[in-house]
Amino acid sequence: MKNLYKDFKSRNHKRYLGGLDIFRHIGPGLLVTVGFIDPGNWASNFAAGSEFGYALLWVVTLSTIMLIVLQHNVAHLGIVTGLCLSEAATKYAPAWVSRPILGTAVLASISTSLAEILGGAIALQMLFGIPIVWGAVLTTAFVVIMLFTNSYKRIERSIIAFVSVIGLSFIYELFLVEVDWPLAARGWVVPSFPQGSMLIIMSVLGAVVMPHNLFLHSEVIQSHEYNKKDDASIKRVLKYELFDTLFSMIAGWAINSAMILLAAATFFKSGIHVEELQQAKSLLEPLLGNNAAIVFALALLMAGISSTITSGMAAGSIFSGIFGESYHIKDIHSQVGIVLSLGVALLLIFFIGDPFRGLIISQMILSIQLPFTVFLQVGLTSSKRVMGQYANSRWNTCVLYTIAAVVTILNIMLLFES
Repeated sequence: MKNLYKDFKSRNHKRYLGGLDIFRHIGPGLLVTVGFIDPGNWASNFAAGSEFGYALLWVVTLSTIMLIVLQHNVAHLGIVTGLCLSEAATKYAPAWVSRPILGTAVLASISTSLAEILGGAIALQMLFGIPIVWGAVLTTAFVVIMLFTNSYKRIERSIIAFVSVIGLSFIYELFLVEVDWPLAARGWVVPSFPQGSMLIIMSVLGAVVMPHNLFLHSEVIQSHEYNKKDDASIKRVLKYELFDTLFSMIAGWAINSAMILLAAATFFKSGIHVEELQQAKSLLEPLLGNNAAIVFALALLMAGISSTITSGMAAGSIFSGIFGESYHIKDIHSQVGIVLSLGVALLLIFFIGDPFRGLIISQMILSIQLPFTVFLQVGLTSSKRVMGQYANSRWNTCVLYTIAAVVTILNIMLLFES
């Protein structure tokens, strides 16, 4: 009887530890999630809600579904091969295919960095009255120092926690405003294309499904030493990675949806179009009163800094991968990728007259580049030469190519509307 009790206790203890083991694997997905609740998302979501009410909620739903599938797929690549997407493209794809696509991915990372730096600069203007240009310089300098000294790791969790609290504040505020829930439910699942909405649709899509995050996820997934040699370990890690991706992306869907809902219930209802992020601080006033502007600006600053860090890391990963190397801050190619992305983005900010419009357009550029990255990714993960027995099934390949086709069609629709 005593032996039976020990056996029962041992099995339950292992099951308990196995459950806790799931949380040990959460991390890479959350780092990616920070990238799509960035200043570019804030601008796109507030513009969508204030101009079109609940009508564009479906874009967040569609984008998140796409995001889960794509991020899970690219994480498989990192786990199974031990290579990031850029390295794998350089190693396995013909140069005439990989080089142009990776080149446009670098341009997409510059567009991403531009939005993130702009967000930080707008926050500094709200807090201290610093002009946008000088705020951009300060934001860029701070991020470069953190990346090159690796000190960002010390405050990474604090930044994620702070941004998460603000995201939860937006969700909590849904209970303080009058949301038309039946109309919102319809907006989440029924696609609609109001006149003049394609720029915002593509901005929301590009703000959620971001090309640089695909490269980043395939890189950071390896930071936990996920590349295993035996099948049992690989399958176990793949299972945990799916949980990490689902948990992180659904949290991002809730926060992005909450922004659109709040903008629809406040600005759209009053006939006000958000034309600058400073206007959106009023969304926090029911919860925080007179402190809303300060808290909003601090959240925007943290979101800008944290997402600029991830965009810089992604750029370093893409650029070093072109030379067949993995991302490492001591590596010259990683350093060049970071400086190229952040430096060119900073330079462009000097010529932007309307920061809010700049945020919207920067996100649209991401959606234009996205199909090229997705087609490259699917080609690699569907290849048995690259993935072995873990190559995509025919069904998975079909789904992934369908996602690429949908984004391509939306891009063509944007071209015709423009």
